[in-house]
Amino acid sequence: MKKNSVFVFFCLVCNTLFAQTSWIRINQLGYLPNSTKVAVLVSKEWPSVSSFEVCEALTDKVVWSSKSVKTFGAYAAFKSGFRLNFSTFKKTGAYYLRAAGVRSPNFRIANDVYDGTADFVLKYMRQQRSGYNPFLKDSCHRQDGYIIYHPDSTKNGTFIDASGGWHDASDYLQYVATSANATYQLLFAYQQNPQSFGDKHDAAGHPKPNGIPDILDEAKWGLDWLVKMNPEKDVMYNQLADDRDHAGMRLPNKDVIVYNPNWGLGRPVYRVTGQPQGLFKYKNRTTGVASTAGKYASAFALGSQVLANYYPTFAENLLQKAKDAYEYGKRFPGVCQTAPGRAPYFYEEDNYVDDMELAAAQLAQTTTAGATLWKEAAAFGRKEPSTPWMGADTAKHYQWYPFVNLGHYWLSKHSNVTQTEFRQLMKLGIDKVKARGESNPFLNGVPFIWCSNNLTVGILTQLHLYRNLTQDPQYEEVEAAMRDWLFGCNPWGTSMVCGLPEGGDWPNDPHSAFTHLYNYRIDGGLIDGPIYGSIFGKLIGITLYSPDEYADFQSKLVVYHDDYGDYSTNEPTMDGTASLSYILSAYQKEGQSQTTKAVKEPQGAWVRMDTTQKQVYLTFTGHEFGEGNLSVLDALKQQNVKASFFLTGDFLRNPAFQPAIRRMIKEGHYVGMHSDKHLLYCDWRKRDSLLVTQAQFEKDLRDNFTELAKFGLRPEQTFVFMPPYEWYNAAVEDWAGDLGLTMVNFTPVTGTNADYTWPDLPNYRSSEQLYDRLMNVEKTSPTGLNGAIVLIHGGTDPRRTDKFYTRLPQLLKDLKTKGYRFGRF
Repeated sequence: MKKNSVFVFFCLVCNTLFAQTSWIRINQLGYLPNSTKVAVLVSKEWPSVSSFEVCEALTDKVVWSSKSVKTFGAYAAFKSGFRLNFSTFKKTGAYYLRAAGVRSPNFRIANDVYDGTADFVLKYMRQQRSGYNPFLKDSCHRQDGYIIYHPDSTKNGTFIDASGGWHDASDYLQYVATSANATYQLLFAYQQNPQSFGDKHDAAGHPKPNGIPDILDEAKWGLDWLVKMNPEKDVMYNQLADDRDHAGMRLPNKDVIVYNPNWGLGRPVYRVTGQPQGLFKYKNRTTGVASTAGKYASAFALGSQVLANYYPTFAENLLQKAKDAYEYGKRFPGVCQTAPGRAPYFYEEDNYVDDMELAAAQLAQTTTAGATLWKEAAAFGRKEPSTPWMGADTAKHYQWYPFVNLGHYWLSKHSNVTQTEFRQLMKLGIDKVKARGESNPFLNGVPFIWCSNNLTVGILTQLHLYRNLTQDPQYEEVEAAMRDWLFGCNPWGTSMVCGLPEGGDWPNDPHSAFTHLYNYRIDGGLIDGPIYGSIFGKLIGITLYSPDEYADFQSKLVVYHDDYGDYSTNEPTMDGTASLSYILSAYQKEGQSQTTKAVKEPQGAWVRMDTTQKQVYLTFTGHEFGEGNLSVLDALKQQNVKASFFLTGDFLRNPAFQPAIRRMIKEGHYVGMHSDKHLLYCDWRKRDSLLVTQAQFEKDLRDNFTELAKFGLRPEQTFVFMPPYEWYNAAVEDWAGDLGLTMVNFTPVTGTNADYTWPDLPNYRSSEQLYDRLMNVEKTSPTGLNGAIVLIHGGTDPRRTDKFYTRLPQLLKDLKTKGYRFGRF
């Protein structure tokens, strides 16, 4: 969804009338406190920008100002650009920037801004599954496939089980090159940052934990398919299906394309031959098998390491297959490209030494022949000092693939013999990209070829790995620029990842049958990204179907369209998405050491605090009723317990409740926001349907805080927020974050939130029932009430005479007897 759609429409109208000419671009996810933080102001004019301000989002108060501004000339659609560096501002909270009369969107500075993002992109990977698709809960392409290009012509057209794996993008072709790279990327991300991944799905992709991190379930899905495509020694297949697939949009479980009447719905499986292939007019330029064999080998070798504890027999088999694949690649050097169909497009990979380098380096860590393999890896690595796209103005489609050479990384870690040399080679590639980007305000030196976002992730990965290896800080701003480009600090101000962040500006109309035909979201998918205007104008079959909301930001240099019709810039890719898993998990790890151990539910709110601590968080809400708050405060004071109160503006304005409010503050309890007018944010039955706009939401909370401020409370004292009705969705949680608020809700199993009910309601629960349920949870749950957020209403409808808050003294006593302490926010 588009952020604040009503507001965006209003802005479009205003822009037409008043011709907005300047914008500030930021990372919509936010910033880690200790990270490099730079926003970019771009303008159609030449405004005077010598300083800027950081303003508190909730109060509009200026909290910091700076003259750290760097000026740039014309770039893309803009006459001028300015880098606004606020890296030394590290205070957590929600803010916006203001410069030359221009205001940026809100953003957060916090240690948790990347939490959950690495697992988020796995949603797209599961949605791309072939064979069985857990998103659709249905099978697809189960008749794959039938062999072609077999050296024994009598075996052409015979069946081979090639079902499984991932569809490559919004079409349903499948390639070993991208699948093996994606599998390696997933395994590498977990190996480097295991603490960043959770277990919420089983191996089939269903929402049920299975004791294995979800990212390894996904990597195993990829490996299972690769094993099918490499069924025996020296027998490899490179591709499943071809562009005859491009016969109209449909869901994969509704695919009825017939390649050969004798095959039913089976699709062709291309045998690796080391020779050019192409069934129709166009042919590829294949010269060998090493590029494919190397990718098989590296994925198998790393899989044998990472999966050994979960699938020991499978891991042993992978190791042998890795050795065989590597030897096969050595015997037949050269590239093995994908095969075109009726159109001239294919993956024109022209390098293989990087694949063999990585394969050798990975095998060196798993076999007894390590010394020899390290030497071979270094020899391959020296043949390609840096990935050739780095520093180039252009390249063919997937010409230099993978887009980052992780073989250089492993050689940079291995020994003193290769460390210095290969760190210098990593630096060489970085320097080339840095030099290309120095003249533009976004510092982006990536060539805008097809799938430019994949290149951006590639250089970002190399930058991050290099920084961790060397502790060299000189490229931190370039790394931050590449990172921020992906999430909104770019000419269009949009995130390049579908659905991330939830309340942000991200691709709403991607080139995908899921969204175009059925309005299914494709969360986590990394789109192709911006492309040179010169390339865009020459592509076949592109039609824009909707008015271009980014028209002001298009240029002859580079374009991006959030339009279903633009397959060149707005189509997600499976391998690009998988490559995000490392960098997102790395940034999550950087912030994790400082983040809370709170448990989040799927919509994003904290619903339980640290479950390792025997501590309960008592919370009370107040809106129209509050007759019990004074007795609640008496009970808390008698037992020396601190609690948390979440109050609406209407409650705060009510003179009858103000003595209790003053006591709450004076006696050291937390007092925070519960909305001003107790709005219902989203539909009870269709949770993703919003009933308020972001502007309405923000105004209501600002009004709520205005009332809190009258009691002497400051924003930093009221940053935890419990939503009205305790009902919200992920967009609302994101909006709250944009104001610097952390959303909390009651722990679902506790049940005491039902103390508002009265006997005439079907969901009525007596106080005795509520008390017994809570104590039963404490007794039977493996973690008891550790970290539980227990919600009690300090006032209820008069029709409920059995007030649960009167049981508070006994509840405090019983919980203390069981060894519990009490926390407040």
